[in-house]
Amino acid sequence: MSTTDLTTEDFEKTITSNDIVLVDWWAEWCGPCKQFAPVYSKVSDAHPDVVFGKVDTEAEQELAAAASITSIPTTMAFRDGILVFSQPGALPEAALQEVISQVRDLDMDDIRRQLETQQQQ
Repeated sequence: MSTTDLTTEDFEKTITSNDIVLVDWWAEWCGPCKQFAPVYSKVSDAHPDVVFGKVDTEAEQELAAAASITSIPTTMAFRDGILVFSQPGALPEAALQEVISQVRDLDMDDIRRQLETQQQQ
């Protein structure tokens, strides 16, 4: 699957209406972002069941601020609408593949219980 540009208008709907969503936060002027883009695109082709979104932090400054993006590129992973991974820096292909494997293997019932416990405290 190719990557999808995400904007403020469709970000939340994309996150909440898909099982697994990866998001690459980037900017045109960012050298490491440009180096990471082909890796991200290549890995997206190997995982058609995962949505690979891209957010241009220059065009979507409010969205980037709402997501507390302070360094780019930053990769985030959402599962069932819940942020389960966030890491700044360009990931090597093997590391990105590993993130996807780990996100797939998560026990989401356990994650929801943990979140509920945190919210109650």
